[in-house]
Amino acid sequence: MEANTSKGSTTGAEVPSLLANVEVSHLDGFDVTTPAPSPRPPLSPTKQQQLNQEDATHRSEAAIPQFDSPFQPPGFRPTQHVSISLPTSPTGFGEHHHLPPHAGELHRLSRTSAADEAERPPAQHVVRPSKVMFRSQPIPGGVPAHMAGRMNSRGGRGRYDSFKTFSGKLERQITHLAGGGGVPANTPEEEVGDAISGERTASMAPNVDRFFAALEGPELDKLKSSEALVLPSDKKWPFLLRFPVSTFGMCLGVSSQAILYKTIASAPPTAFLHVSIKVNLVLWCIAVALMCIITAVYACKIVFFFEAVRREYYHPVRVNFFFAPWIACLFLAMGVPPSVASELPGWLWYALMAPVLCLELKIYGQWMSGGDRRLSKVANPSNHLSVVGNFVGALLGASMGLKEGPLFFFGVGMAHYAVLFVTLYQRLPTNATLPKDLHPVFFLFVAAPSVASMAWAKITGEFGVGAKLTYFIAMFLYASLAVRINFFRGIRFSLSWWAYTFPMTGAGIASIRYATVVDNTFTRGLSLGLSLLATLTVTGLFATTMVHAFVFRNLFPNDISIAITHKKIRPIMELELEQSAHDDDSRSGSSTTKDIEAGPTAAVAPES
Repeated sequence: MEANTSKGSTTGAEVPSLLANVEVSHLDGFDVTTPAPSPRPPLSPTKQQQLNQEDATHRSEAAIPQFDSPFQPPGFRPTQHVSISLPTSPTGFGEHHHLPPHAGELHRLSRTSAADEAERPPAQHVVRPSKVMFRSQPIPGGVPAHMAGRMNSRGGRGRYDSFKTFSGKLERQITHLAGGGGVPANTPEEEVGDAISGERTASMAPNVDRFFAALEGPELDKLKSSEALVLPSDKKWPFLLRFPVSTFGMCLGVSSQAILYKTIASAPPTAFLHVSIKVNLVLWCIAVALMCIITAVYACKIVFFFEAVRREYYHPVRVNFFFAPWIACLFLAMGVPPSVASELPGWLWYALMAPVLCLELKIYGQWMSGGDRRLSKVANPSNHLSVVGNFVGALLGASMGLKEGPLFFFGVGMAHYAVLFVTLYQRLPTNATLPKDLHPVFFLFVAAPSVASMAWAKITGEFGVGAKLTYFIAMFLYASLAVRINFFRGIRFSLSWWAYTFPMTGAGIASIRYATVVDNTFTRGLSLGLSLLATLTVTGLFATTMVHAFVFRNLFPNDISIAITHKKIRPIMELELEQSAHDDDSRSGSSTTKDIEAGPTAAVAPES
């Protein structure tokens, strides 16, 4: 016995021979592990048989209390190790039991421990429970099935519910008004919490500072490496979530081409080209069909994923593209073929300019205010879309014979264009969206002055000094971008490029109008060159769009801009460092307190 004990103590982790040979697997409901091999050397068969007979006799004499395990059914034998921590003083063993003769040493130690405990004064009265209670639970290997299903749903279809129109608060309100319950009775509490947290996250749209902090690029469409998304980034989202409002830029490009070829077919400086008016008819029909398709798709997005539309409206760059559908309608009205309609009704102009005025009251009011959306903070080249609508509306109204309305919008557009032009030229430190290198978005600088020159010529009835002044500004800006064309290489394709083509088309149309007044070889060559360049740009962009749509199949990638979190998610490592620093501070504070408390005690302690 002593030899075995000394040998077991030297090995440390090995089990003593006495406990290693005790077998209790025949007891029902008793949690056991596979006995470890005995550290003793192997014995001869005769000696081993004698020991087995003695052990069988001792086991028959031992009376061990039986109890039902709360973790395993009676008669169950585990096939793997189960770790269970028992209380220091287990209850339910108050009765005396006979011990085997070989356990004399253990019986002596237990009596000594019991005598020591009896000598100690009882600190408090302990009430023993009626049965044995185990407070620890076996840790299962892996994730439970119900948790795994819910975790997979978060990365799947369930995570898109927060962007759906009828999946959140509105649906529950309708159900409540109809007399139904808000949440089914059998819905797990965890799923209810996930739904509420998802709805709360979706209802809290990110502010302007959050867009600047999480996104980068001139269009704020690239996610920074330190940020996370509320939607799965490794899966393709539903089509409506990937359909941005900037798709209306295609309507701007095609409808402006319809106006260009209508002007080429009827203007004297380009009469030698003998361009048929049927080209205008074909382009106008394509633009109308494209406008109807894109409008129908985006209307479905508004109906089914209104939260995504709301996030686009709060986006400091995307909000300007909400002017694009109304500007495209104005282009379609100006480019209508003579065979379709020779005159347009006056109410059409008011119907198209009413939403433009509402958007301007909202956007321009934010520019003038001192809030987060002031112009000095959110100024970017796409803001020209909110300004050019005034000049396009003034041009259409003057063409229809209106007087006061077009002049009103021309004045509003000119005032805000001057402020925007100066703000963008200054490149204030708060302009986080202005790129360091050139980008196709800079062609929007040409749009406002070129359209303003034609609008003023229609309002005054001649291409006079005011119209020429704005036209020359547009030509200078166009030339300053054309001489730096090499800087536009290596830029990732985007559907918003279509919105940057109509300024080139507008410059070509304005050059044809100017060549009508100043007719010479240079002005004719300039108008022909700019018109041809605009056509080639639109044709090349159309081919690129088709390649990305049918070859690469990435025309509509995941719209990162609408899926940023409301607040920045702090990394786990940062939280762990902060928690460890807090724990260190707590330990240092507690040790300091102990030292302070021990100081007076040591000072008054009597010397021995």
